[in-house]
Amino acid sequence: MNPEVVHNILEKHQQSQDGLISILEDIQRSFGYLPSQALQQVAEESGRNLVDIYGVATFYKSFSLKPRGKHLISVCLGTACHVRGAPSIAEEFEKSLKIEAGETTEDQEFTLETVNCLGACALGPVVVVDGHYFPNVKRTAVAEIIAKTREGIDKIEVKTDQRVFPIEVSCPRCNHSLMDTMNLVDGHPCITVTASFNRKHGRLSMSCLYGSYNIASEHVIPPDIVLNLFCPHCHAELSGGANCAECGTPMVPMIVRSGGVVQVCPRRGCKGHLLDLSE
Repeated sequence: MNPEVVHNILEKHQQSQDGLISILEDIQRSFGYLPSQALQQVAEESGRNLVDIYGVATFYKSFSLKPRGKHLISVCLGTACHVRGAPSIAEEFEKSLKIEAGETTEDQEFTLETVNCLGACALGPVVVVDGHYFPNVKRTAVAEIIAKTREGIDKIEVKTDQRVFPIEVSCPRCNHSLMDTMNLVDGHPCITVTASFNRKHGRLSMSCLYGSYNIASEHVIPPDIVLNLFCPHCHAELSGGANCAECGTPMVPMIVRSGGVVQVCPRRGCKGHLLDLSE
């Protein structure tokens, strides 16, 4: 660990008066995890309590106190997934990767973890790899998931990928539809909301395909910017979701018209999302 890197990060955030989460995000982005020496340095230079720093670092799933692999595989062992065979799926991943849950492969390619719930109970058993949801996973699909990850799981073909499917959503405040049939993203009617950031204000159109991150915006949105999203009908802010498991940002909830809730992270570039189709 290079102490100078941490020092520069602290200086940058001191000038902008950012909080601890932003500091830890930059440290993890620089080293791939949060080294104990870095956390100690943050405490010494910022005057923050080391216990509080560790509290934040261990509370948010996006932070890791030990090096993670290039790809993170999360197997849900929540009640709904458990009764549908999730433990055997976790065992198959352990067998295929030759590691146990909580460990990283020797080549630093994969980190495997088990979690209590991923917020998609109706789709269980659920496996999430680098933010991509694999629903109704069977033990025989484990090898294919690993192979797809090695090839490049971020390469999404919206027309053929079975993990990508359209949803229709409405405002959680006024229940008015957020679907815009006059404008298309990914060839489908888009989800249109009002977005604001850095004193800019305008329309934001998002793909209605769950699994696609394509958007169309009136303004260029810089990476890591957290958007404030509003209903274009009642003008209420779309807020009140859970904290993003990837970056800790409060997520934006929307009602799925067929039943359920979808939550998306408003931080530009973050792929955190949750889908619960249970009624």
